[in-house]
Amino acid sequence: MKQSQRLQQIDRMVTRHYNHIFDCCCDHGFLGQALLQRNIADTVHFVDVVEPIMAELQDQLERLYGTGYPRNSWQVQCQDVAALSLPKDGSTLVIIAGVGGDLLIDLVTALVSAHPDRSLEFILCPVYHNYKVRQALRELSLSLIDEQLVHENRQSYEVLHLASSATDIEAEPISPVGKRMWDLSKTEHQQYLDRTIAHYERMSQRRESAVGSTSAEDIVAQYKALRLPRPLKPEKC
Repeated sequence: MKQSQRLQQIDRMVTRHYNHIFDCCCDHGFLGQALLQRNIADTVHFVDVVEPIMAELQDQLERLYGTGYPRNSWQVQCQDVAALSLPKDGSTLVIIAGVGGDLLIDLVTALVSAHPDRSLEFILCPVYHNYKVRQALRELSLSLIDEQLVHENRQSYEVLHLASSATDIEAEPISPVGKRMWDLSKTEHQQYLDRTIAHYERMSQRRESAVGSTSAEDIVAQYKALRLPRPLKPEKC
């Protein structure tokens, strides 16, 4: 069961035990199975809206994990992620990867709105529109636990681990352009930054609207600022 670079990175970012992990838009369930084998959650939920794929996944999981695992260690749920009913108690991690930025915003907004009093964590990996996604997540008052930049098949993907409310894990505001994930000593990171700047520069030249009230010129300036040397933190006495 060979995982993509993206799924391997998401797997590595799950570092503590949860009562429930929801692997949403899971397709063939490779990530959820890796998490199940790690015994990193009381229950791993495989969620997707495509009925034939989920029926096949149900059969596969029963063959592989029908014995030797607790009865409630996994569940297959064929439904729309936006309508997902999350447990009222216990620690919950929702993973959504491999979907477009606009859809990801809609899904996370629906889940946060439906569970306003729940302390939730998310690991998200959108396809495209990362600046727009980050701005939307900021507006939902989500906080950043961790973020990583993954490169696969000449594409780059941003992976964000977020919390919906204060937790015992150190979190910080989400940067619209990313903060922790960048290592500009690496060629792939430099190339991804160059491509991103070039994209918004083209939008600026065509005078296209960018993200909400933020102009393409402002977005370009924010990404270019990543290249500037960061000031050293003052030493503690």
